[in-house]
Parts: sequence; structure tokens; C-alpha cells
Amino acid sequence: MSDKADYWLGICEDDVITAKVLLEKGRFLHMGYFCHLVAEKALKAVIAEKTNETPPKIHNLTRLAAIAIIFDELSEVQIDLLKRLTPLQIEARYPENKEKISATLIKGYCETLLQETEEFLCWIKTKLGK
Repeated sequence: MSDKADYWLGICEDDVITAKVLLEKGRFLHMGYFCHLVAEKALKAVIAEKTNETPPKIHNLTRLAAIAIIFDELSEVQIDLLKRLTPLQIEARYPENKEKISATLIKGYCETLLQETEEFLCWIKTKLGK
């Protein structure tokens, strides 16, 4: 695996730890944001591995999966995860969306979100031979 891909995956590990701490502390909106970061950086690791270039500075996860040329390999569960995570990075920044999004982030849902994010990261690592 290239150093660039390894860089992105290394950051993912730190972000998973942070997401777990935020979940434990009941900081669900922020935990969701870090789950998004994990998925985004995992996808950017794939892009870096395939292109040996710096991935684009975009945050839409389904778009990144398409750029990584793995969208067609994703399961329905994975596609759904990426669609649920994307608003947690972009839309949650704005006041008119923050309350609406926060209301959906209850503990059980967040536990599932984190578990699915970790499973997605493991899948990406397997694809990259790590």
C-alpha cells in the first residue's frame, strides 16, 4: 500500500477512537461528524492508492465512492450508510438543519452508525490489502 493511502487510513483510526469517546459522552452530533470523517478518509485512501495523487477536497461520500471506482462494489447497507453520513458533515453545520439532524441522533441509532462505520472501514482496509 502506498504511503498516501496509509496516511489516510492512519487518520481513520484516530477518528474512530474520537467517535467512540463522543458516543460515550452523549455528544451524538459530533460523533456522527467523526463517523463521516472516517468514511471520507477511508474513501480518500482508496483514491490515493489508485491514483497516487491527493484526493479531491470534497465531502460527498457517494461522490467519493464513485471517484474511487468502488461505488458499484458497495452493498445496499454501505450505500445507505454513506447517504446517512453525508449530511452529518455538511448540513449539520447550518442552524436550520442542526436541530433537525440532532433530533434523529439518539443513542441506539448512533451506536449502530458507529458500528456500521467501523465495518465500512474494515471493508476498505480489506480492499487495500491491509
